[in-house]
Amino acid sequence: MHFIEKEPSQKRIDFNDKLKSGKILRVPGAYNPLTAKLIEEIGYDAVYVSGGVMANDLGFPDIGLTTLQDVSTRSYLISRVTNLPTIVDIDTGFKSCKETIETFEEFGITAVHLEDQIERKRCGHLDNKELITTDSMVNKIKECVSAKKDDNFKIIARSDAKGVEGIDKMIERCKAYIDAGAEIIFPEALNDEKDFEKVRKELSCYLLANMTEFGKSKLFNYKKLEQFGYNIVIYPVTTQRLAMKNVEDGLRDIYVNGHQNNIIDKMQTRKRLYELVDYEKYNSLDEKIYNFSTDGHE
Repeated sequence: MHFIEKEPSQKRIDFNDKLKSGKILRVPGAYNPLTAKLIEEIGYDAVYVSGGVMANDLGFPDIGLTTLQDVSTRSYLISRVTNLPTIVDIDTGFKSCKETIETFEEFGITAVHLEDQIERKRCGHLDNKELITTDSMVNKIKECVSAKKDDNFKIIARSDAKGVEGIDKMIERCKAYIDAGAEIIFPEALNDEKDFEKVRKELSCYLLANMTEFGKSKLFNYKKLEQFGYNIVIYPVTTQRLAMKNVEDGLRDIYVNGHQNNIIDKMQTRKRLYELVDYEKYNSLDEKIYNFSTDGHE
């Protein structure tokens, strides 16, 4: 009983077609599979799985403590419930870029992004980050590219160099990453219009913009980013932040007042939940199977 119509190969084709369309792809983060279903229902272009969100959801800070198994398993569970392409943050590539790419491709993911920080990385919008050398990152990208089997599986190179070496050095790095085979560049922690426009002017590839809240980047309307020439915009932590704020507020209210009556209007209803998980479709299929078996058929 599975109602997802598209195979991973088709999702990758869809992603390529959307990139070629010239319209910016809007991609919210999903912190669980149910959120991915909601992202698809509303009409977004793809689903994003943030490494920071995965770490936070496991109760850890985003400093490289999650494993390939942690992130790949959760990514698989998210991607399998949606017909949308799924982009995953693979941090610094874990222990083996080859194994990482093989795992995520096998698990049906559409694209991954790899960053140029040291293994014990930091959130991209924090200070005091440390980078690996350009050559080391180039070698990682080449390993990723050579490990993939589907040409439509995308390798995205993220650079955190702006806050460490400045924007010009970051652009130099990104040009080397493109030459190594990265088809999409993710310039992390750009500040304002000037930064976004400069990167677009200097790089001839697909570009990803990160509109994360409480960070270093000005939060632009997606139409403005499209005008800048960016091809993808992600909202990586938004859904988790929305959820956790409401969960915390609700739990505190129940703790103080001893009941849920004050916060019922902030909850998703049972009816809405059942709509989202296709309860009736599964239920009707159960009934068909039951009726078929009770008619004396095997």
